[in-house]
Amino acid sequence: MAHGTDKYRSRRNRARVRELFWREWDPIGVNDAVGAEGEYDRYADGAYVMLMNEGRTAKEIAEYLYYVSSVHMGMGGSPRLRELANEVATKLVALKPTFESESDEPF
Repeated sequence: MAHGTDKYRSRRNRARVRELFWREWDPIGVNDAVGAEGEYDRYADGAYVMLMNEGRTAKEIAEYLYYVSSVHMGMGGSPRLRELANEVATKLVALKPTFESESDEPF
């Protein structure tokens, strides 16, 4: 049954990461747009995997976020995007201990 409970934990943790990205990363400025709530989900999931499965550091996750925003999203490089990536990556890494210590109960 451990596999099933890990699935629930992972879902809860990923939801928390998506919320963090939605509230605080928002490099293209859509978090006020109705219907855009899932805009950053794939990037949040990617950062979650980097943190939890690959053991990446805040610096490595920040580089990923900076690349996504500056190149993939076409925003161009800027100090603001770099600072935003660093802040969100640092907050994400700070959440890791809470991800690992949560109860295994699905509800």
